[in-house]
Amino acid sequence: MLDPFYPVVPDSSWVARLVPIGTKLIQLRIKEQPDTEIRRQLGEAKAVCAAHGAQLIVNDHWQAAIDEGCDYIHLGQEDLVDADVKALRRAGVRIGVSTHDHGELEAGLKIDPDYVALGPIYPTKLKQMPWAPQGPARLGEWKKLVGDRPLVAIGGLTLDRALLCLQSGADTASVVGDIVNHADPIGQAKAWLAATRRPV
Repeated sequence: MLDPFYPVVPDSSWVARLVPIGTKLIQLRIKEQPDTEIRRQLGEAKAVCAAHGAQLIVNDHWQAAIDEGCDYIHLGQEDLVDADVKALRRAGVRIGVSTHDHGELEAGLKIDPDYVALGPIYPTKLKQMPWAPQGPARLGEWKKLVGDRPLVAIGGLTLDRALLCLQSGADTASVVGDIVNHADPIGQAKAWLAATRRPV
């Protein structure tokens, strides 16, 4: 199982801020950086997570994740085509996949992923999405289709929406904007931690 609070952050400095306060699951989504900088940040984030018993998930950069000895990779549908899934499996790297519709879910399940993400659940301002918001009701359907794998809800989540997603079938609520764009990101992360650790 994955921790129910799953923030996605743009650089390793966020890992260093959020993990020491109790975050146990965090995704590092580094965009448009040279390979040396990606690897430096992976190493830094991995060390912080190891020191605090947290799980680091690397977005997209599958070869660096293998080389740096990371435990988890998250692949979008395009990355799913490009990544060497067999090499990831040989290296013992667990894999999460993004899905937005039934076709993508079918493609994702073919690699026997360790978790499946569904989104966007709500409208999101962070990415231009060709898909309409799924709504929390879709989570119950997806949960039946993914079986025992953890199901991650993502897209436009606030804390109240996250709790509804957890009640609707998601095992984990992934958040970006409600933490990294918040006026008090540490305070907001603590609120998420407290709320998601209570029975929903």
